[in-house]
Parts: sequence; C-alpha cells; structure tokens
Amino acid sequence: MNLSPNMRGAALMSASMAGFALNDTALKFGGADLGLFQAIFIRGLFAITIMAALAYALGAFTILPKMRDVRLISLRSFAEIGATLSFLTALFNLPLANITAILQALPLSITLAAALFLSEPIGRQRIAAIVIGFLGVLIIVRPGLAGFNAYSLLGLVAVAFVTLRDLTARQLSPSIPSALVAFVAALAITMTGGVGILVTQNWQNPSLFEIGILALSAVFLMVGYYCAVATMRVGDVAIVSSFRYTVMLWAIGLGWLVFGDIPDFWTIVGMIVILSAGLFTMWRERRLTTQSEP
Repeated sequence: MNLSPNMRGAALMSASMAGFALNDTALKFGGADLGLFQAIFIRGLFAITIMAALAYALGAFTILPKMRDVRLISLRSFAEIGATLSFLTALFNLPLANITAILQALPLSITLAAALFLSEPIGRQRIAAIVIGFLGVLIIVRPGLAGFNAYSLLGLVAVAFVTLRDLTARQLSPSIPSALVAFVAALAITMTGGVGILVTQNWQNPSLFEIGILALSAVFLMVGYYCAVATMRVGDVAIVSSFRYTVMLWAIGLGWLVFGDIPDFWTIVGMIVILSAGLFTMWRERRLTTQSEP
C-alpha cells in the first residue's frame, strides 16, 4: 500500500513521539539519582553505538555532505543540545505529563516559524489556533500564580530549541541520510554530557540496574531521533507536526504507571486547549487539501 507523504509523515511522527516518551520515562526513572550530565553520557554511549551501527548498515557514512549541509547539521546538533539540557533539567523536576504538555506547543510554534522563516502559507484561522494553543501553555505554566514552577520555563526554552532543530532538518538536502543526521546529534549530546561531568567533577558509580535502564532509554531515544529527522522531511509541516499530540497519551499513562503522577485540573485544561488547537489545525489542513484535489 502506497501512503501519501502526509500519511507517512504522520506515522513517523507518531512513532517518534512514542520513542521519546518511553525514553523520557526510562531516563527519569533510571538517571535522576546520577545527575543530568552523567545520565546523558551513559545513555549516549549506548545511543551512539546503536546509531553508528544503523548508519553504517544503511550506508549513511558513505555520503559526504556539502558545506551547506554541514552547517545545517551543525546548527541542528546545537539546537539538539540546547533542547536536551533544558528539557531534561525540567523533566527531573516536573511531572512527566506537565513538561510533555508544554512541549505540545511545538506544532504551533513550528507552524508559525515555518511561515516566518520558510515562507510557508499561514491563514488567519491558523494564527488564531496558534494563539489559543499558547494560551493553553500559559494555563499549564501559570506564571506568577501559586501553581507556578520555575522549571516550567525551561520547557518553553526547549520548545524554542526544538523548533529550530526541526526547521533546520527540513532544509537539509534530500541526499543527506536521516541516520547520519541522527548519529551526529547523538554524538554531540554524548560529548556534552562528558564535558559536563569533567566540569562539575560529579561522578557516581551506577548500578547495573541503572545502566540497564539507561541502555533501554537509548534504544527508545534512537527510535525517536531517527523518526523525528525523517518526519520533518516528508509531508506538509503543519499537518505532520499536529501528530505530536499522541505523546500526551504516552506521557499521562507512563507518568501514572511509573511515577504515580496525576495531572491537576489546570494542567488538564491546558492540555485540552493545546490539543484542540492542534486538532483544529490538522482538520483545517486536511479540508484544504481535499478541496484542492481535482
């Protein structure tokens, strides 16, 4: 069965979100006691091993990127590092569903950024959906109110970095293998963890259980990495990005099952607002696509 580019992008995005949610859960469960940089480094050793094997099997290392693509891959890796540090710091200090919900502003932020920087079309209804979605983020963050947690702001920083990461990936040449891009990102993050350990001089001997959980986290991360890169290179960015909301099902379920966390009332309200804005964007784009077909 031949799937349309948008359907393939939607399937890849859903798989990516499942991988990232499972990775976040495993990392929070197995790495919180070790510290941020050590958890990133240990997980990264497994991640780059897996990704290197995959890239080699796919022949990704035989492709020599042009200078333009080298710059884009470097910029994407920088954005990946920023997103990882800000998101994981927030993850270790917030319930899984809360920080995941904040990141659901990504379909809206990417749509807005694609319109501003890539000249992709955007109408008044889509702008309204973006505004409503960001109001949902403010409901979750609740700046200045009793339920405010400063670590929530790091979630917004992560949104900005991931937006940069995904738009950069979209500009890569079609000849650049997704596996190569994902390997470089994994290598950059692992090196960041190693440098962080050297700077902080904070190393604890991990247990075999912790190592096993972090290894499992690496497997899930690689699924998320590869599918995330491949996702942004097929289909319409506004439609494909809307499927990020599937991660909330994973985050709420895993947060309750593993950590016993249940989102409070206002967090649920914010989730519904963000999800509604994303679903409206997806519905409208599908409607416009259908109308344009002969």
